[in-house]
Amino acid sequence: MYQIELRRRAQRALDRLPRSDFRVVVEAIKELARTPRPRGIEKVKSTGLWRIRQGDYRIIYAIDDDRQIIIIVRVGHRREIYRSL
Repeated sequence: MYQIELRRRAQRALDRLPRSDFRVVVEAIKELARTPRPRGIEKVKSTGLWRIRQGDYRIIYAIDDDRQIIIIVRVGHRREIYRSL
């Protein structure tokens, strides 16, 4: 089981989500601890980061297999998430 680490920017974005979306996104993040590379995962071009889709939201994260840590870098709406990556 992997540990989850949230960056400050990701935590702030989570705090701003509507309650119903918050629950769904948090469940997806918890599932990453069990399965860091679920079906539907895609690599973000030229960054070395991964992304999963959860409705209209995207979760951008890095996987450190040696330390078994998943670092959640960004969480946001699909139309805004890829800006300034």
